[in-house]
Amino acid sequence: MKKLFIGMLFWVSITSFAQNYSAINDILTLFEEKRGINQNLENLSVDNKKFVLIKDFPDHTERSFIIIKGKDATYVEMFDDKSNNETTSNVFSGDILRKKNIVSLRADKLEGKKIPIPVTKTLLLTKQKEILYLIDINSRERWIDEKAYSKK
Repeated sequence: MKKLFIGMLFWVSITSFAQNYSAINDILTLFEEKRGINQNLENLSVDNKKFVLIKDFPDHTERSFIIIKGKDATYVEMFDDKSNNETTSNVFSGDILRKKNIVSLRADKLEGKKIPIPVTKTLLLTKQKEILYLIDINSRERWIDEKAYSKK
């Protein structure tokens, strides 16, 4: 009796999945977009794009920007202190290298002066719901395209 019940339950679940295949396929496609896999964005240009990352902490806010112009890139860090409303910034400049959906940033100058250890970021270019993102491979931070961010 137990085997018959399990067999019927298995049969019913298979037939219901077959009927909802398109819904399941849509969900899987959304998950793939979210993780950034199976996307062919080689032909998509990131030239003259600006990506934004904002992190809010109890005592300060960090705003970071990546500005890409051709092979050159600018990485800007801005810190807003909430206690005294002061803003400080660091402006790094360097270059990018792009292979398929991977964008590597190497900023070796701080405000025009060479620094001994460059700031490096390895980012995955992904697109979800017509919005471009750069996902940091190491920290999983999501940099959003400024044009999409300013629309909200």
